[in-house]
Amino acid sequence: MQLRDALDDYKRNTGHATRFPAERRTVTGRFSGGDGRLVHVDAGGELRDFGYPLTGLTGLVRSRVGLAVGDEVTWLDEVATEQRYVGETTLIETVHRTDRGRVTRYDATIGDAHITRAAIDVGDDGHANVDPDDLSLVVYARFAPDGRDDRLGQLRYDDAVEVYHDDEHDFLASDTGFSDLRGQLPATFAELLDDAPTDLPRDRDGDRYEEERLSGEVIADVPFENGVATVGTLLTDREETTRGAARDRLAELFDELDDPDALAAAAGETTPPVPDSVPARESIVADLRVLSLLSAESGLRIAGPDFDPFYATSGGYGYTWFRDDAEISTFALDADDRLGLGLDDWHARSAEMYVATQRPDGSWPHRVWPRNGALAPGWANARIEDGPDVDYQADQTGSVIAYLAQARAAGVDVPDLDRTLVAALAGLDETLAADGRPVVCQNAWEDSAGRFAHTTATFLEAYSELALHGETLDADSLDAASGLDRTALPDDLAAHARDQATRVYDALDDLWVPERGCYALRETPEGAIDDRLDSSTLSLASAHRSFDALGGGDGAEEAGAVDDERLDRLVSHVETVVDGLTHETDDIAGLIRYEGDGWRRAGQRSEKVWTVSTAWGANACAELAVLLADRGDPRAAEMVERARELLAQVSPGGTLCEPTSYLPEQFFDDGTPDSATPLGWPHAIRLATVALLEDELPQFADRVAADD
Repeated sequence: MQLRDALDDYKRNTGHATRFPAERRTVTGRFSGGDGRLVHVDAGGELRDFGYPLTGLTGLVRSRVGLAVGDEVTWLDEVATEQRYVGETTLIETVHRTDRGRVTRYDATIGDAHITRAAIDVGDDGHANVDPDDLSLVVYARFAPDGRDDRLGQLRYDDAVEVYHDDEHDFLASDTGFSDLRGQLPATFAELLDDAPTDLPRDRDGDRYEEERLSGEVIADVPFENGVATVGTLLTDREETTRGAARDRLAELFDELDDPDALAAAAGETTPPVPDSVPARESIVADLRVLSLLSAESGLRIAGPDFDPFYATSGGYGYTWFRDDAEISTFALDADDRLGLGLDDWHARSAEMYVATQRPDGSWPHRVWPRNGALAPGWANARIEDGPDVDYQADQTGSVIAYLAQARAAGVDVPDLDRTLVAALAGLDETLAADGRPVVCQNAWEDSAGRFAHTTATFLEAYSELALHGETLDADSLDAASGLDRTALPDDLAAHARDQATRVYDALDDLWVPERGCYALRETPEGAIDDRLDSSTLSLASAHRSFDALGGGDGAEEAGAVDDERLDRLVSHVETVVDGLTHETDDIAGLIRYEGDGWRRAGQRSEKVWTVSTAWGANACAELAVLLADRGDPRAAEMVERARELLAQVSPGGTLCEPTSYLPEQFFDDGTPDSATPLGWPHAIRLATVALLEDELPQFADRVAADD
């Protein structure tokens, strides 16, 4: 998105009840990709690239596709459309119904290329019959190579046009050539300052000869042959791909992907296949597709497509957060173990990147670019700046440790994994206060500071997983360059981690609020207890399952480490949080993020429902149900029922799951989705919760179904 686009959207949407101006929304339409580039096909058919964080290439920032008869153009985004994914692939079919006929489009992103195949049926649905030879496909495309919309140039060939600034070179080509091709300068200063938005593309201006070559905007007329017109775009780096190779690549794709079946086969290779025996298969397919779309070749993921690159209303979403990413990795690892999804490559790539991006002090930075792990813009890098830990999110390090320990136990073997875990353990110790709880730092929602129950939960889980799986870790793997004190660690690291886990477990009592029957959100920096309900505290359920696996000590392997009083408190906590945060309207039902959440409300008075919070609620109930079932506690059945009720809201057909199969971050009360769409985190939680319910708690399925 360029500044001109943001200003245009600002003009169009200022004062809108549920749209924040100056954004590029993805709450409608679908994405194609999964193997590099990430292209959004809006419900009206507009194409936009969202893959810069994944590839470093900007590509298309605006586009329109139209149907022309002579000088008359019908823009396809202005007519009735229907859209779907083809099967389980990332191939998108969009049907446009025009007064000239029905246009069926197929869009597939293959590597750094995107192919659009349009077929016209002029006699369908009672439309006036038009000779296809009189029709052409009009493609308006604006590229921003190297993220620029100025100082650009074009090179024209018989079969393609190349737009360039410096390193990035973007190509547009057609299988049937161009019957006309022209350029266009971006919106002028006068147009930008005008109160009215600018409709693009404009008519040709004969007085502006330079617009033909000195911009990133092109308008191409593409002839149909046998009722079909196919265009492709390719994003390249000039040091890696020559002009000839780029044009040859597009020609090969036109030749190889010459029908919908071939496009579907190619698009199907970008996501993992799902075995037919997998339960809730529609949900699992959608989750794996989303996680594939959001992944870079490195294995790191963006949180979601960046709808707000100018930080107009947020801090951006097109980055890797180690909290979200490591939890996604953990959920995927758990689901793979239960369902046999064949995600070994995912697990290894994640572990390799966590090893590569660890800081010398054992922690991980706030945000990185997923394509290479380089430090990205952020506001919680206190440990890089040598400042106090207040502006550091310690839960991120806890989440990475928990994943790496479990991955190591599952057989993931990458270089320096043990050294990374030892350094992480030392770093975690540095941010654990003497009373057994994490120091003052930022929270998971990144909007306040304190000593949080959620951060404490991630420490409990990290220490517990290290205690379970760290028997052979060697403290001597710390080298002098780490900056960490080897003498602060004992020789038996697993025993040390167990002791630390027990300290954290005991210290949680400091956050218990008997009047509300729940754990507090945090202790404020000033030492006061903030007893609001917060969905992030639902992470205490999975953390206690990890701790419980340590056993009761003294060789009593059958006895869990969680005592009866703590189990009762956990049940009370989960019930109180789920009941207290549940919000239902005529259109949606789910959990709000926390009491008093005022973010992105617009004109709505109440807190908005979040898919992360709702999925977290389902997962926490399921995790707690396992703890209860292991003890023969009859409350397990009730927890399973709660889990399934919440899971239903974020599952296909639920009020929080869009017809696209996507889970947006948030919803307004009227059912309007908002913010990053799709968001990877709730998809991963949903994936793991389905697996957990089907694998460990099937004995309750019949009862729940009967009760329903």
